Amino acid sequence: MLKRIFLLALVASFTVGCGGAKKTVNRSKTSKPRIDRTTTPRDRDIPVKEDPKSIEKVVNPVPKDGVSAYVETYAEIAKEEMLQYGIPASITLAQGILESGAGKGELVQKANNHFGIKCHDWKGARVYHDDDEKGECFRKYSLAKFSYRDHSLFLTNRKRYLDLFKLPKDDYKAWAKGLRAAGYATDKKYPSKLISLIERYQLYKYDGEVLGKSEDQYTKVTDQLDQYTVQKGDTLYSIAKKYNLTVANLKQYNGLEDNAIFEGQVLYVKPLDRGY
Repeated sequence: MLKRIFLLALVASFTVGCGGAKKTVNRSKTSKPRIDRTTTPRDRDIPVKEDPKSIEKVVNPVPKDGVSAYVETYAEIAKEEMLQYGIPASITLAQGILESGAGKGELVQKANNHFGIKCHDWKGARVYHDDDEKGECFRKYSLAKFSYRDHSLFLTNRKRYLDLFKLPKDDYKAWAKGLRAAGYATDKKYPSKLISLIERYQLYKYDGEVLGKSEDQYTKVTDQLDQYTVQKGDTLYSIAKKYNLTVANLKQYNGLEDNAIFEGQVLYVKPLDRGY
């Protein structure tokens, strides 16, 4: 009797064990494989971050309010530069928008450099930034107005841009094409980009405001205690002596790379920039 009970118990134990193993196998066969969602097609719907180095991509997606705010901030400076150096305010503003991504570019944030002017023989403050090559040297300004002034000096002090100043100051299309022809940019679309910005944001109206000013208003703007308009026969030495400055001071205040000046040029005679 005991032997029979033992055999029955043994058979029952074996049956339960096989059933458990079989159930485990079936669960393994019916389970679904885990999906790696990082490789699903939905990822193609995620917007790609645009390359900040592309002028086309930097400017075109900028909201209108962003560009408008930039223009509102720097229009007066561009108009003053037009009065003093003859560069259309519309061109200066369009270049500033284009080169700086409407003020959102890294060089503006780090160095107040709105026009991407590199160091060359610059002896002032500088920053290093990846551009055509890695770690290139760019000029740094403590105030944005000095970046605008350096842009004016860059164009007026180089012979290759002389023909630009023979153009009518209200012909922004000719200026845009002339800049590219003189070698300011290699991009074939550079003129059309400037013209598009000028017309889209009506920047030409600032040229009209400047050209509509009388000679008396021009004098009133430029004849300030901190500025001097270069007269025929002036030299940096004579101007510096007049204001009890050294030639080195005068060159530093105005970002001059050499001693060349011209009649009608307006020079700062006080160190307005705390960075000096």
